[in-house]
Amino acid sequence: DIHRTLLYGGIFAYPADSENVEGKFRLLYEGAPMAMIVEQAGGRAITGYTRVMDITPSRVHQRIPVVLGSRDDVDECHKHYLRSSDPSLKERCMRRLRPQELGLQGDQVDF
Repeated sequence: DIHRTLLYGGIFAYPADSENVEGKFRLLYEGAPMAMIVEQAGGRAITGYTRVMDITPSRVHQRIPVVLGSRDDVDECHKHYLRSSDPSLKERCMRRLRPQELGLQGDQVDF
């Protein structure tokens, strides 16, 4: 799917859902490598509110939602996240950022 998106443009999204609340892609093995490739090709890779490459892993098999693709398409999707009135959505996305950026101590992070 990412190969097709790189060749023809567009967007690839695997957002979190009720079954996979933290997302489906493993950050270290799927999310970050694909995000790096997409960004090097001029695209964007986000989890909703945050950039995939800004996430510091907290667990080896940490899962994340992903939205990858052309810069314009991912920006359009990001605008929908920003307009969302669901406060838990933003909280889940922001929790994936580095603990020190959120002012959390080590014991407050799920390792």
